[in-house]
Amino acid sequence: MTHDDVMALMEAIKAATGCEFAYDHFAEGESPDPPFLCFLYPEAAEFGADNIVYHSFSHLDIELYTDLKDPELEQKVEAVLTGYELFFHKSEVWIEEEKMYEVLYELTV
Repeated sequence: MTHDDVMALMEAIKAATGCEFAYDHFAEGESPDPPFLCFLYPEAAEFGADNIVYHSFSHLDIELYTDLKDPELEQKVEAVLTGYELFFHKSEVWIEEEKMYEVLYELTV
């Protein structure tokens, strides 16, 4: 999946959820009110053959930030990911200092 493909995926999630998104983070003072999304490529996974990188995959993290737990919104994100036939691992954490939930979707693309 190219970066353009990921941008199309994020636009599809935005269309389904109404959530704004940014790569990695929003600029200081420009963060929208929750819910919103961030995405990033925290690392790559290379497949080697004949002493070269034969193919490189990217790990993609999609982070959903909400003030309150919102299973319906999560289902909308997951429906888009499923529609793109993407396998994901989901986890959740409460960020005390921000008073927000982060639902993390981890994918390899």
